[in-house]
Amino acid sequence: MSNISVISSKQPLLLIGCGKMGSAMLAGWLKKGLSKDAVYIVDPYLEPIKDNFSQLPSGNLFETFDLLPATLTPSFVVMAVKPQMMGEALETIKTFDLSKTVILSVAAGKTIHYFEDHLSQDHAIVRAMPNTPAAIGKGITVCVANSLVNDEQKAVCSTLLETVGNVEWIEDEGMMDAVTALSGSGPAYVFYMAEAMAAAGEALGLPKELSDKLAHQTVSGAGALLEESGESPSKLRENVTSPGGTTAAALDVLMSDQGIAKSIRRAMQEAKARSKELAG
Repeated sequence: MSNISVISSKQPLLLIGCGKMGSAMLAGWLKKGLSKDAVYIVDPYLEPIKDNFSQLPSGNLFETFDLLPATLTPSFVVMAVKPQMMGEALETIKTFDLSKTVILSVAAGKTIHYFEDHLSQDHAIVRAMPNTPAAIGKGITVCVANSLVNDEQKAVCSTLLETVGNVEWIEDEGMMDAVTALSGSGPAYVFYMAEAMAAAGEALGLPKELSDKLAHQTVSGAGALLEESGESPSKLRENVTSPGGTTAAALDVLMSDQGIAKSIRRAMQEAKARSKELAG
């Protein structure tokens, strides 16, 4: 059994927020063998959770924090609420005994200092930055921990997050703004690329429905090829580019001094700067 087995009914996991991300993680935990009795959930919308996770005991599901057992001593608290709800959630959970608890946050923009400020500097805290493909198990999550998180706890956090994709750890939290600009916001860049390709195809005379389908499948197929081939992006680009051919003509535009590379770098610089602002 994986190291997720350290989470038990006596040392449970408390999941705060069970929306798309929380539900995706929960489904993965249960598949990995996490006991259904070892999970407590707080979410104001319980009906879809009850429908999708009927194996969970109803006595472990709560609409509000005040209904949680006062004696609850979770080994891990996974914060999967929206950033604007985080302050209220932390004010509530700090009434519980969290002395042996790891706080694992997947909320964008909330720094380790933010959690230490709301709880105390004596808490083990992991800040994680997943991205939206995590909802289908294809995400990438970058984590950073404070000094109170030990190697065993990091391993458990990795296991919890690997249910929705790959996991990477960094030592310097200052890198999180760049991570946000690349992988956090990155899916939107790819979606916009698909939008732009579809619109360009339509402008070239293709019917809208066909152009949309070609653009969507081209982007998703290229992503799958990149993942499965083991080749670098530059090598795959070279493989499809014949000298003097149609692809080369298009790349002459995209790779020009005013092309896509410059736009992406500028876009990510803006995203990084905004990430810093939001983090305070």
